[in-house]
Amino acid sequence: MVAALRGPIHGGVAGWGVALVVYALYRTFWPLSYYEDSRVSLLALLAELVLTLMAVAATGYWNSPFVFTIISAVIAAGFARGFGFALELAAACALAVSIPYCLVTSASRTARLQDSAQWSAELVLVALVAGYARRLFGEAEVRHSLALDRISRLAEANALLSSLHRVAQSLPASLDLNEILGSTVNRLHELVDFDAAAVLLCDEAGPTWTAAITDGVRLDRDVDEGRLPQPVRAAAEGARPQTVPNLVNVPGGGLAPLSRSGLYAPLWARGRLIGVVALEHHSSAHFGHPETRVLDGFLEPAALAIDNARWFARLRTVGADEERTRIARELHDRIGQSLAYVAFELDRILRRSQQELVHDDLMQLRQDVRSVVGEVRETLYDMRTDVTEGRDLVSTLDTFLQRVHERTGLEVTLRHEDEGRLPLPQERELWRIAQEAITNVERHAGATTVSVQWTCDEERAVLVVADDGRGFPPGKAGRMDSYGIVGMRERADAIGALLEFESTEGRGTTVRCQLQR
Repeated sequence: MVAALRGPIHGGVAGWGVALVVYALYRTFWPLSYYEDSRVSLLALLAELVLTLMAVAATGYWNSPFVFTIISAVIAAGFARGFGFALELAAACALAVSIPYCLVTSASRTARLQDSAQWSAELVLVALVAGYARRLFGEAEVRHSLALDRISRLAEANALLSSLHRVAQSLPASLDLNEILGSTVNRLHELVDFDAAAVLLCDEAGPTWTAAITDGVRLDRDVDEGRLPQPVRAAAEGARPQTVPNLVNVPGGGLAPLSRSGLYAPLWARGRLIGVVALEHHSSAHFGHPETRVLDGFLEPAALAIDNARWFARLRTVGADEERTRIARELHDRIGQSLAYVAFELDRILRRSQQELVHDDLMQLRQDVRSVVGEVRETLYDMRTDVTEGRDLVSTLDTFLQRVHERTGLEVTLRHEDEGRLPLPQERELWRIAQEAITNVERHAGATTVSVQWTCDEERAVLVVADDGRGFPPGKAGRMDSYGIVGMRERADAIGALLEFESTEGRGTTVRCQLQR
C-alpha cells in the first residue's frame, strides 16, 4: 500500500490510509477468525471486504493506491470458505469497482476496459490460489489430526499397559483356584439353603467338563458333556439362573439321586462361558424368586474370581516351566561337571584295581563325593532361599552373602538404605537378579571382594552388585548367556527395571538395576 502511493497525497488518501493502518494494527493483535456455522465470523469477513472496497472507491477505483487491500480480503475469503465463496467475492469486487470506474473516470475507453479486465483477472486468480491453498491446508490438518489421534490412542494404550503392569506386580500370590472355589461354596451356604452343590468348569480345548468342587454329591473329576444332567446343559446354554421345581419329571434327574429341585446358573466372565453352578435340594419347589435373585447377583463376581484364578494358575505354570529350566541350568553348571568327574574317576580306579591297590584313590574319591554332596546341598539351599512376606530383600541378601563368604572366602559387604518394601513380586525378581550377579562373581570373576548396595525410597529402588574380578571386554556382556545375563535382563524387563553393566577388563564388574516406583 505504501509503495503504491505516488504524487501528492491529498486529504482523502491520507484519511483512508490512516483508517486502513489502524485496522491492520487491530487485526495484528486480534486476528480475523472464521467458523463454519458462525454468522458473526461471516459478517466480520464481509465487513473487512466492504471497508477495503470503500477505501478503493473513494481514492480512484482501479487507480487507487489501496487497490491491493482487496486482494487480502479475497485471500481471507478463500481460506475461510474455499473456491466457490472466494470466486463469488472476487467477481462481486471486480464488478463493484469496474462499473463506476468505467462510468466516472476520464481515461479512454480502451484503458478503462484494460484496467478493469486486468484487475478482475488478478482477483479471480487470487481467489483460485487461496481456495487451493485452503484445500492443501485442510488435508494437512486432517493428517495432523489423524496423527494426533493415533498418538493419543497409543498413549492411552501405553498408560493402560503400565497400569496393568503395576496391578500385575501387586497381585497376591494366593490366587489359588481351590481357595477361590472353597470360598465360593462357603459364601453360597450363607446366601442360599441347599443340600448339594457343584461348580463345573468347562474345558476350552474340548467337550469335557471338570467338577472343580462338590458339596453333598459325588461326581467324577472329568465329566463328558453328553453325560451332564439335562438342567446343567440347559443352564450352560442360557444367560440367567434357571429353577427346576421337580427333578423327578426331568429325564436323568439332577446331580444327586435324592435331589427333588434345583437351581442352575451359568458362569460368564469376559464374554465367555467358564462353567455352571448347580444347587439342589431334597424338597420339591424349594428354590424360588428370592434364591434366584440372590444367586444372580452373586454370579458375576464369582465368575470373575474363578476366571482370574484359572488364568493365574496358567501363568504360574509358565513361571514353573521357566524355573525348571533355571534349576536344570544350575544343576548342570554346578553339579553336572562334578558328577561327570566322579564317573571318570570310578572308571579309572576300576581299570587300575585289576593290577594294583587303589586304596588311596578310593579315599580321594570319597572326599570328592563328599564335596559333590556339599555342592548339592548348597545349590538346593540357594534355590530354596527366597524373599517372602516375613523376610525382606535385605535379610535374604545378608544370609546369602554370608554363605558365599563361608564357602569361597570372598570378602562380602552389604550396605542398604531402605524406607520401606516393594511389592513382593518385584522384590523377588530383584533378589534373583542379585543372586545371579553374586553367583557369577563366585564362579567366573576370580574376585576377592564383592559388595552389594540396596537403596529404596519413595521414588526409586536401586540394586548395585560390584566386584574386583577380571571383568570382560565392553559390549560382550549381552552375549554371555552362560553367565546368566540374558535371564537377568528378562527379569528386569518383567518388572520394568533398567539393568546396566559396567566392566573393565582386569578391573571388575558392576551390575546396576534401577526401578522407578
